[in-house]
Amino acid sequence: MSKHLSTMSTTGQVIKCKAALAWEPGKPLSIEDVEVAPPKVHEVRIKIVATGVCHTDREYLYGAGQGMKFRPFPLVLGHEAAGVVESVGPEVTKFSPGDKVIPLFLPQCGKCERCESPKTNHCRKNWANTQVGVLADGTSRISCKGQQVYQFLGVSSFSQYTVVLDTSLAKIRSDAPLDKVFLLGCGVSTGYGAAVNTGKVEKGSSCAVFGLGAVGLAAVMGCQVAGAERIIGVDINPDKFAKAAVFGATECINPKDHSKPIQEVLAEMTDGGVDYALECVGSPAIMTAAFESTKDAWGSCVIAGWTETEVMNVKVEKILMGRTLKGTYFGGWKSVEDVPKLVDKYMNNRLKLDEFITHSLPLDEINMAFDLLKSGKSIRTVIIL
Repeated sequence: MSKHLSTMSTTGQVIKCKAALAWEPGKPLSIEDVEVAPPKVHEVRIKIVATGVCHTDREYLYGAGQGMKFRPFPLVLGHEAAGVVESVGPEVTKFSPGDKVIPLFLPQCGKCERCESPKTNHCRKNWANTQVGVLADGTSRISCKGQQVYQFLGVSSFSQYTVVLDTSLAKIRSDAPLDKVFLLGCGVSTGYGAAVNTGKVEKGSSCAVFGLGAVGLAAVMGCQVAGAERIIGVDINPDKFAKAAVFGATECINPKDHSKPIQEVLAEMTDGGVDYALECVGSPAIMTAAFESTKDAWGSCVIAGWTETEVMNVKVEKILMGRTLKGTYFGGWKSVEDVPKLVDKYMNNRLKLDEFITHSLPLDEINMAFDLLKSGKSIRTVIIL
């Protein structure tokens, strides 16, 4: 009852809370007091309970991502999270205070040509706005010291409260543990879907997964679920090999242990190449290696790693000989309808999540999570807000 009363007392009010703010590129996040405005039409205000620190967050702040499509600063990063609805704006019909939810960087309006097609999950509802850190009306709901703070991908989960569009939110079952299912907001869904949806990995096949972070390990898991016979993990950090075995890798190799290109090593190991290669790093050079590691005539390579700034080198002959190259975004899942199904899979012990979480930290230690990610010591750190 007290929880209900506290919710009622904040409805329609500005909420003051803590957030990890990025004031400028290349600098550590700063814990600040922010103000989160009430939701407007077709918006939902959420109390974030748990959020993950993803490579995309780090890439945007520290890496080549500093040039990503003019996303402005200051902003609150974070896009892989789970929380509880605090209040809803006008014309919101599918959510109520108290609902458990996962915010989505990929919307699903359910009405556009893309949503109605089984061929894609690429809804573009309010896409142009969320890519530059604002909601449908061109403004953000978060401010600090009187200044507008932009919302990363329309989410901003490194804040105790945030506001998202109702087409970018999945309602999930009430008994789901938010400190586990937050992973389905990005990394695990992306890698798992890359294998089972986009790659359509077949039973008895051979697979190579490049990069054994959260996305790569989820891709390994997807290959195993699909019934692949050989699943070869590829990473320059051998500390990740034991974890890969947990998710179904049959063997792992370190490119640094070989004098020849890794695609040639894989071709020798698999009598001409693997049936499926999944790139989960976001490096054009590794994308090329993954593609060239597939068997001619029918090999298929799926790019799941994210980069916006570089060009991949593809030899035309490799395509002409029958290989397929394709990309995936959010693992091909239709976000609003499929994320709750993935939560159900986890709750029914048909999907691993707990094993991805290697560290747990409070919000004020979030910069440590970035360090753990950079050093390769973590798979996923959960930030408990």
